Amino acid sequence: MGSVMSIPRDKGYDHTLGLLKETYHFISNRCRRHASDMFETRLMFRKVICMTGEEAAKVFYRPGRFTRKGAMPPTTLRLLQDKGSVQTLDGEAHRHRKEMFMSLMTPESIERLTQITADAWRARAARWERGGEVVLLSEVQEILCRAVCRWVGLELSEEDADGRAREFASMIDGAGSVGPRNWMGMVRRSRTERWIRGAIDAIRGGRLAVDEASAAHAVAWHRELDGELLSTKVAAVELINLLRPTVAVAQYVMFAGLALHEHPECAERLRRNGDDYREWFVQEVRRFYPFFPFVGGRVREAFDWRGHHFEEGAWVLLDFHGTNHDPRVWDEPNQFRPERFAAWNQSPYNFIPQGGGDYYEGHRCPGEWITIELLKTAVEQLTSAMQYRVPEQDLRINMKRMPAMVRSRFVIDSVRRVGAAVEIGQK
Repeated sequence: MGSVMSIPRDKGYDHTLGLLKETYHFISNRCRRHASDMFETRLMFRKVICMTGEEAAKVFYRPGRFTRKGAMPPTTLRLLQDKGSVQTLDGEAHRHRKEMFMSLMTPESIERLTQITADAWRARAARWERGGEVVLLSEVQEILCRAVCRWVGLELSEEDADGRAREFASMIDGAGSVGPRNWMGMVRRSRTERWIRGAIDAIRGGRLAVDEASAAHAVAWHRELDGELLSTKVAAVELINLLRPTVAVAQYVMFAGLALHEHPECAERLRRNGDDYREWFVQEVRRFYPFFPFVGGRVREAFDWRGHHFEEGAWVLLDFHGTNHDPRVWDEPNQFRPERFAAWNQSPYNFIPQGGGDYYEGHRCPGEWITIELLKTAVEQLTSAMQYRVPEQDLRINMKRMPAMVRSRFVIDSVRRVGAAVEIGQK
């Protein structure tokens, strides 16, 4: 058995400030410095093993090896998953709950969501035509909020849609922070929870009719292994865990808009080359641009890897961003090149923007397929259904915040709905 000393260790007592400064590059910078795919450090005064790369992902996503319990700060857990959610379960309880989510991810169901979203895009674009600047991030958050709420079976009124979109956006924006952003996310999540709990109770009480094929129906009437319905609180948590991540796709749409602006040759190829190139482009957006930098886990069963003994309960962080930019896998990883995905080997461990491993056995996000299809829908709208200009603005990406953000949130103006090709230009 190897010892803890067999892997590199950061000097100094705590490196939380270094994490806040380097954020997305914290793990990969140190792995390069130590010439190792893993190292030991301290964050928030707790020992943690940080890992990066395809082989590390294979270790991390081996079914049953890690648990998410106790693996992230309570405030982050509260905003992203919350207690009792499928991500906090293990073993047979996790597999049983996960089956409910996977049953909602059929091609037909996802196609229905994309059609609802495309309709919402067209309706919103009609408003954009009336003039003025459009902040793409916030506008797409509302588009996706309206669409996903309708898809799950909870139709939003015109007056409710904007407020609900802000609630979900605050959860996403506050999850990677401390202080005011996090506090606002907590306050607004409480509002969402009250609404969703009321909806669950209304469905169960026969006061709210929803389609039996809808997600709201599936969650409200899901029974655990013991035959009991989910508590109202946990059912609300799980329904929010379908809604919030869908609204979060707006982050990727913002980056897709930036990519189209900075790489106009991609926009031209998207118009000419159809579905294959659109798939490559969307995947490259997910690989290249930052979303959340890493994921945490706690060791369930002790094991050895590369001379290090991982004790039960050990805290481990797996590097998402660094793995997606690993030069051992990705040629010129800091270049935006969609065509690289024509030759990608489809490994579930070297491309992990939303986690890796098996969808059914592990904790990989079941909504990844939704993310891809909604991004395709957005890219089609931006390249084939609209003309617009990109005015002068600050297009730098703030990599010191989590989630990372285009400083301007990507602004467009002079929007016109058309059926012809789009001219993406600069004032």
